[in-house]
Amino acid sequence: MILSDKLILQEIEQGTIIIEPFDPTCLGTNSYDVHLGKYLATYRNRVLDAKQHNEIDHFEIPKEGFLLQPNTLYLGVTVEYTETHRHVPFLEGKSSTGRLGIDIHATAGKGDVGFCNTWTLEISVTQPVRIYPGMPIGQLIYFVVEGEIETLYNTKANAKYSKPTTRPVESMMWKNQF
Repeated sequence: MILSDKLILQEIEQGTIIIEPFDPTCLGTNSYDVHLGKYLATYRNRVLDAKQHNEIDHFEIPKEGFLLQPNTLYLGVTVEYTETHRHVPFLEGKSSTGRLGIDIHATAGKGDVGFCNTWTLEISVTQPVRIYPGMPIGQLIYFVVEGEIETLYNTKANAKYSKPTTRPVESMMWKNQF
């Protein structure tokens, strides 16, 4: 079951969903709009290795915007910091961004119960597109979880993306054992 706008508001009042900053005009019928933060990052190397720490370079999006290019993976971040303590958050693109050819995640649209952070976006484009800090970039949808949670994401010793940040975070695949 997906939470409706009324249920999202009830969960915010109860403290089981936190969205900062919260703007009631961003609440949809069954989602909440999130915005692109002011930082982007790109990987230093064009060839990435899943067993190695692939470093990134951060840069600030100018007020006049930044032109994204095809064939480059950009890491972005949401303005909004979120916490979800009883629901599974899903981040999806908005139809308006999709119609510009902007994808905001490759495969990582689902958060975990207990995720407390900004969202790193895996941005790619099909043709050059100028983007701006603060523009609407996606929407959060909240799903009900059946059953009790044994371990929240933010309490797991091996949680790789739990350090609060306002900048995009690179892949931590290299920390896995394989």
